[in-house]
Amino acid sequence: MNPSSTEVAKIFSLEGEHALITGGGTGLGLAMARCFVAAGGRVTIVGRRPEPLQAACRELGANAAGIAADITDPARVATLVAEAEQQRGPLTILVNNAGVHLKKMAALTSDAEFQSVIQTHLFAAFSLSREASRGMLERGHGSILFTASMTSFIGMTQVVAYSAAKSAYLGVVRALAAEWSAKGVRVNAIAPGWIQSDMLEKALAGDANRRAKIISRTPMGRMGEPQDIGWAAVYLCSPAAKFVTGVVLPIDGGASIGF
Repeated sequence: MNPSSTEVAKIFSLEGEHALITGGGTGLGLAMARCFVAAGGRVTIVGRRPEPLQAACRELGANAAGIAADITDPARVATLVAEAEQQRGPLTILVNNAGVHLKKMAALTSDAEFQSVIQTHLFAAFSLSREASRGMLERGHGSILFTASMTSFIGMTQVVAYSAAKSAYLGVVRALAAEWSAKGVRVNAIAPGWIQSDMLEKALAGDANRRAKIISRTPMGRMGEPQDIGWAAVYLCSPAAKFVTGVVLPIDGGASIGF
């Protein structure tokens, strides 16, 4: 029997779901928030700066709320999930998207700079996943998503700290998926290719050769759009992906397999 259009819409729906999205006020985080709301979900977006969060919430409408927080502060992470749940109900989705970018030759990267990037991407994401998982595991329902990167798969110059953090995500995803999936909490990742965003423009500023190299190794011959990541995130967190866990899904126009 072929599924009806109503059944298809339902299986990709996030109705009744509540997603906490870090770095959700701008860039790819905001793109995911837009798609989650369009799919019927509620979102709580998190960022350090109140102004972008407020602007994003005005755009997203009644199904969105914002919390200004620094997720690199362990004490703040411990209260963040409870605050989000108090505002919008039980958390069923966590998107670990917050990040910083450091473009610097490895020989010039200090220990403090390396540690700062690792702290934001890796330690904060794990801490928040651990805190969010408690309620999800108790309820037997949840989805945790990490934003990985092309540097999770390929070597790139001038981003050693970022590469280390994003490569480590792969092991974290596999370990958490192995530990939590049988209890109803799926863990996956999206690996964006080169997607048009403020962070990418900052990374490519003044580097025409790098930009040309990216396009030349991407079989589709262009950069992606933020909603490409948003709709992939909806899929991985929806009932359509109920048997998908431990996966890192490249959304990259073929860059990870390009030549």
